[in-house]
Amino acid sequence: MAGTPPKLKRGKTDLGPRPPWLKVRTPVSGRISELDELVTAEKLHTVCESAACPNRGECWSRGTATFMIMGNICTRSCGFCNVKTGRPTELDLDEPRRVAEAVRKMRLKYAVVTSVNRDELADGGAGVWAATIGAIREQAPGCGIEVLVPDFMGNHAAQDTVFAARPDVLAHNVETVPRLYVPVRPQARLPRSLELLRRAKAAGLTVKSGFMLGLGEEEAEIAELLAMLREAGADIVSIGQYLQPTPKFLRVARYVHPYEFARWKDHALKLGFRKCDSGPLVRSSYHAEEALDLDSPVAES
Repeated sequence: MAGTPPKLKRGKTDLGPRPPWLKVRTPVSGRISELDELVTAEKLHTVCESAACPNRGECWSRGTATFMIMGNICTRSCGFCNVKTGRPTELDLDEPRRVAEAVRKMRLKYAVVTSVNRDELADGGAGVWAATIGAIREQAPGCGIEVLVPDFMGNHAAQDTVFAARPDVLAHNVETVPRLYVPVRPQARLPRSLELLRRAKAAGLTVKSGFMLGLGEEEAEIAELLAMLREAGADIVSIGQYLQPTPKFLRVARYVHPYEFARWKDHALKLGFRKCDSGPLVRSSYHAEEALDLDSPVAES
């Protein structure tokens, strides 16, 4: 494996002002205000807000939103994520219905659903995942569904519960290169994540993953990770710039130029990925609805 582990530190990132390609104007429109009010009224969480995503305005304007189910407190403490860490509250078993109702009322073309990690639950919340997919199918039958799932601690039965609900896209992010897993994803394991992707592909699903640049990874490690994801059966990959939410999280090691993101997109497509979104402001659900324009999954030979 390339290089030696950098000393990933927390505290204020000291790279000077952000470059111009990382500055975003949030669109202001009546529709965005309307969606804000609806999400609040239904007592729902969106990762767009909880994770401080820079693309919220654009995605909501395009008819795509990312819901975060099972609360907004996570049992894990990743070094990059702005979602709260702690002891989750009890499960809200009415949430799947309310998410589906919001999807219908928002007239979404494509709904992305993610969740906090609920490692304290025997099934990691898989039953709630399946109920949410089913409720959206019932209330908004024309809406595409992408699920961005946790690893369920490697629990195959829990994973199979979600696979059986047949989302249009099954996504699970690996987030960073193997060498940086301990500081970036301390409670995760890359082999466990890759196994989940392989199992989803074997179940006949369209499979997606993603990771960040700017944490100290080296070029050879990026190429290696892309090859690993492709070998695991990922059809779609997203690559974005890590941006430090607050000084208590890991510092940004570098701001990656858009030209480099474009180069990695070309590399990914040459490896056989059917779609690659790669850019400074790309996040997992960025332009996610374009997955519906892909051909049906190609059977493995």
